[in-house]
Amino acid sequence: QLLEQAMVHRSYLNEHPSFPTGHNERLEFLGDAVLELVVTEHLYKHYENPEGELTNWRASLVNSRQLSEVANALNIEPHLHLSRGEQQDQNSKARQSILANACEAIIGAIYLDQCMKKAKSFIDQHILCYLSEILEKKLYLDPKSRFQEATQERLSLTPTYRVLEESGPDHNKHFKVGVFVGEELYGTGIGSSKQEAQTNASHDALAKTNW
Repeated sequence: QLLEQAMVHRSYLNEHPSFPTGHNERLEFLGDAVLELVVTEHLYKHYENPEGELTNWRASLVNSRQLSEVANALNIEPHLHLSRGEQQDQNSKARQSILANACEAIIGAIYLDQCMKKAKSFIDQHILCYLSEILEKKLYLDPKSRFQEATQERLSLTPTYRVLEESGPDHNKHFKVGVFVGEELYGTGIGSSKQEAQTNASHDALAKTNW
């Protein structure tokens, strides 16, 4: 029943108030703490690096983007209980957050239903397994820093960002930004701020170049 509850988004209960479990937010709260402890302990025991570096590595393992990828690898999405509105919402950032939260809720459910050892085993198998790739590809750096480092290393050039499109009223702006190296467009990104759009453009460029 706890694992089923881990799949229940708050919005689902608005449409199904008699559903036998509650939503997953308390489990997510617990799972977040368990995940952070297990990852922190692993990094502390296996690496002598300074605290600042370990903090960045940990963040790259437990952020929403990474946890949503873990959720996709586990095929969690078809098992989520969402309201009709949430099911139809194609906002990738919102869905990413829902998937990441469900992943943390699963960890909380495993911890409660079984024990810390089982929760640690799940984290080792499905989350810490990405650590070597994160370190090798420097995925702990933010996408803008990574793309700039890659272009300077490979092309001896620094990327620039240009707003390609701007839409929406002042209180709900959306920006489409392109990242260029010289005059060549390497990636595009959309966001509710220029900074977010630049980050997404850098992420797109990294994915396309495989740098």
